[in-house]
Amino acid sequence: MNALLHWASLFALACYTIGMGISVYRLMTGPTAADRVLALDTMYSNGLMALLALGLRFNSILYFDIALLIALFGFVGSAAMAKFLLRGEVIEP
Repeated sequence: MNALLHWASLFALACYTIGMGISVYRLMTGPTAADRVLALDTMYSNGLMALLALGLRFNSILYFDIALLIALFGFVGSAAMAKFLLRGEVIEP
């Protein structure tokens, strides 16, 4: 592995880890429910990007498949939470 790619992936992983830590803080202390939903969505995005950086670092395709699943679940979860906050129910009768 190229030395520059090695250090760049370590820097990217450190940045995504710091971002996830800040998101966890906002998730726990968010003043409103909308802040908590945005923090959770940011955590999904940071986790997705961290997995992509790990995939590049270890040269494995499995990380990309897992990142795709996280993106799918993050989108569905964010859409369901937004609908719940707007209407008060996720599944309408």
